[in-house]
Amino acid sequence: MRLQFDEAGVKLFGVSKDSLASHARFAAKHALTLALASDPEALAAQAFGVWVEKSMYGRKYMGMERATFVVDGLGIVRYAWRKVRVIGHADEVLSIVRTLKT
Repeated sequence: MRLQFDEAGVKLFGVSKDSLASHARFAAKHALTLALASDPEALAAQAFGVWVEKSMYGRKYMGMERATFVVDGLGIVRYAWRKVRVIGHADEVLSIVRTLKT
């Protein structure tokens, strides 16, 4: 799948509050080749509206909402998926980015 994104000219990266050291361990464990960025103060997450209140077992807390954004070469967010479900998501995003190339 990564090769298909590369062929479409897409740069992939992930962002979370985790530290760079944590990202390095995660990438090594899962043989990831995409860039992982650390946002420890959740500044980017807040700017993209994905630092949200969550709830688990009745306990409320702030956390990162899983989301995907397609940003064009001018820095404009062209598509956004909120509350992403992993299964089938990459295929859907790839389909969208391919339409942007036409």
